[in-house]
Amino acid sequence: MNSSAASSNDHKRNRLFIILSGFFITNALVAEMVGIKIFSAENTLGLNPAQISVFGTIFDFNLTAGTILWPFVFISTDIINEYFGKAGVRRISVFTAGLIAYGFFIIGLSTLLEPAQFWIDSNNTDSKGNPVIINTAFNTVFRQGMGIITASLVAFLVGQFVDVYVFQRLRKISGSKMLWLRATGSTVVSQLIDSFVVLFIAFYLLGNWSILFVLQVGIVNYMAKGLLALILTPLLYLVHTVIDNYLGKDISEKMVEEAAQSSGKLF
Repeated sequence: MNSSAASSNDHKRNRLFIILSGFFITNALVAEMVGIKIFSAENTLGLNPAQISVFGTIFDFNLTAGTILWPFVFISTDIINEYFGKAGVRRISVFTAGLIAYGFFIIGLSTLLEPAQFWIDSNNTDSKGNPVIINTAFNTVFRQGMGIITASLVAFLVGQFVDVYVFQRLRKISGSKMLWLRATGSTVVSQLIDSFVVLFIAFYLLGNWSILFVLQVGIVNYMAKGLLALILTPLLYLVHTVIDNYLGKDISEKMVEEAAQSSGKLF
């Protein structure tokens, strides 16, 4: 291979990693930011409440808004894992955790700034004329997110590292075939951990929830995440095909093989 071809291949690899990393980071950051909102999945879809019995308590699908985005995070994790190996995922995961912490640090500082009076006055009612205290609303929303940042970061990193491990273990069993098995299998396991670690740390260790209530809410969230992961499986194959066409068959197969043999060192 001449130097020009090698340079072109390196350019494609680097561009691919930047695109995948950007998608990964964006979804993870946004999921953390919007995760403070709890929404009703049934009402959003125009359905009746699910009324699921979990440990003797009736539950509906009341989920965090971040639930919608986390399956995309884990899909991008699997794609990065497929082409760049364990080391690639771990590097971007640690980097993203640092960015999330930085984001919440800046948001925390912004809640301490004294609001301008004209900002308060010009936003003192909503579109229907109801009174609004805009600074209180701003601080309430963002400080609520600050309350679970520790749990979110721990769950994020643990979930990512577990996803990497399970993905590679399943790849050794399935070889280069059955992408759906290693992708879905790793996502199902990692989201199981992610769903419960956040709740356990944020609302049991640092909050006032009972362990039973943590289990109840965790199960409902996990069911929703698992369902979304299964629904999005065809998207995984579509992205895989697009990347293979972009890289070319030879380069793609070489990257996948190298990724499978990677050591997983962080740096």
